[in-house]
Amino acid sequence: MLLGGGNSLGQALIRLGAEEDIGFLAPRPPEQGWDAASLTQLLDDTRPDAVVNLAYYFDWFQADEVSDARLSAQERGVERLAELCQHHGIVLLQPSSYRVFDGSRATAYSEKDEPIPLSERGQAIWRMEQSVRAACPKHVLLRFGWLLDDSREGSLGRFLSRAEQADEICLADDRRGNPTPVDDAARVLLAVIKQLDCAAPLWGTYHYGGHEATTPLALGQALLSEARGLHPLKVQDITPQAHAARPDAADEPQNAVLACKKILHTFGIKPRAWRAALPTLLDRYYRHG
Repeated sequence: MLLGGGNSLGQALIRLGAEEDIGFLAPRPPEQGWDAASLTQLLDDTRPDAVVNLAYYFDWFQADEVSDARLSAQERGVERLAELCQHHGIVLLQPSSYRVFDGSRATAYSEKDEPIPLSERGQAIWRMEQSVRAACPKHVLLRFGWLLDDSREGSLGRFLSRAEQADEICLADDRRGNPTPVDDAARVLLAVIKQLDCAAPLWGTYHYGGHEATTPLALGQALLSEARGLHPLKVQDITPQAHAARPDAADEPQNAVLACKKILHTFGIKPRAWRAALPTLLDRYYRHG
């Protein structure tokens, strides 16, 4: 079962699954979104073997900001989902984020490093991780790097909108992370699902990010270079700016690079180069527009 089949990562997972004859039951969320009560009803009625929880994908990975009230409700939803999965013997696959780290390390973060989230969102995601571990032993928590999708309101969409309208864009040249296009994230999720389906008890926390850590400045330049052939842009170039001078410096880790050795050694999943996925991603973004 896939919660959140309507968002960009959910759609990418459904597309990839279809290529391998893997179907997902993707129920339509209630009007107010999935909460503890609606999740209880859903799992009592359906009893799937596994749940991929992308119900809060946009708020956790793409939204500019999220209210504390929304995050609190989503935390309760995840906690209830974990309890239900344990009760019914369902495997839970729950994406998480680089945001659980504070970015003070000089080197890439491994799964053994202690989370110290900076932002309210990071703290909520970290509490969600803890509730999943406590309630549902048969889980996989998958922390992703900087996720890029084709949604208009997501981080990529906001950047491209500014590039169409602004003369100048400033991006940090001393902040680092792993850009991770949603098609690549979906590939990783599908590979994990297939191996868990073989009854391999590979529970725990894993990291995944696209190959080649980079800066927002270099990522932005690569995106502009690709986008110029598809759409008129006003901005000419990107101005380097220090991480500390950025408006989101208090919330975004300066170092968000994730080490991906554990997922390679456990599942055999190799990081793919994010640059190679940009043409497809941007083509889909502009075609949807």
